[in-house]
Amino acid sequence: MMTPRSYLGQIQPGWWVLAAFLLVYPWFATNFFTYQIGGYTLILGMSALSRMARAGYGGMASLAQITVAGVAAYTLPIFGENSVGVLGLGWPEWVLYPFAILIAAVFSTLVGLISVRTEGIYTIMITLAIAVSFFFFARQNYALFNGFQGFSGVDAPSFWGIYWRDPMPFYYLCLACAAFFFCATVYGARSTFGLTLQAIRDNPRRMGALGYNVTAHRVYAFFLAGLIAGTAGVLLVLFNGRVSPGTIGVDIAIDILVIAVVGGLRHPIGPFLGALAFVLLENFAIDLIDRERFNTVIGMAFLLVVFFSPDGLIGLWQKAAAKMRRRDNHGAKPTVKSTGEETQADLA
Repeated sequence: MMTPRSYLGQIQPGWWVLAAFLLVYPWFATNFFTYQIGGYTLILGMSALSRMARAGYGGMASLAQITVAGVAAYTLPIFGENSVGVLGLGWPEWVLYPFAILIAAVFSTLVGLISVRTEGIYTIMITLAIAVSFFFFARQNYALFNGFQGFSGVDAPSFWGIYWRDPMPFYYLCLACAAFFFCATVYGARSTFGLTLQAIRDNPRRMGALGYNVTAHRVYAFFLAGLIAGTAGVLLVLFNGRVSPGTIGVDIAIDILVIAVVGGLRHPIGPFLGALAFVLLENFAIDLIDRERFNTVIGMAFLLVVFFSPDGLIGLWQKAAAKMRRRDNHGAKPTVKSTGEETQADLA
């Protein structure tokens, strides 16, 4: 198994260019593009990454990722502070944030325990039922979730002399979390656990016959995906300053599914590409069409991408890159043998 250090030597120059661009992006972008576009894209990208890591590498579909993120989001005002006067236990931030992410991961594990023994459409229906149940429970429960209004006044932390809801600090906070989980996913896919999970995805019966605990591996994948989704949920409530049942609605769950599929499920960069496309459409397509027709545009974009490239935007990029390589190879001059004789390609 390769060590993290050995991966550094294999990173292509394009990734270093992308990393440099993301680091300097807030220095020339406006606050709107830094916060509303950059920060929100990274949050949605992490939510979709949690789905991609489990579905792409584990073959386990789920519509409950936004629900997992919502568990973390609700944990902050319930155990921390809010402005509505419901609960707000006032836990310190250094305990609150890790606790919220851990609670989300545990909830994701429970979802996995319920759903991993099924496959295909049955898994999707079970996780959809969990998402719908949690949505209505949060909307109708006022003692714990404050019902339809939810919680407001959830403030971002201030430490090291930095207020972390300011556009530039918040962007870098989201970027650091996204980069960590992106690298962890890339490395984990080639680890012993990642390779085993992919083998289980391809042939679970054979892996079970070889002595691997198929259920345990799948449930652990749900736990790891819950860590990613939980972190996205914490950042989402800091981004909005509030959380309500609308934050975890079924329409949002479908959006996360669309983002993951449009971006592509074959590489961890796919969810972030899908999130960028979604956020740009959400912010600028409204200038051209009515708000009521926005979902129609999203649906049409989803169908077009899936029709022309089942692997999403990352698949379109790979096809374009392959065509460019073939064109370069076709235009390359044929080689000449050392004896000075013409090759068959030369004669042709």
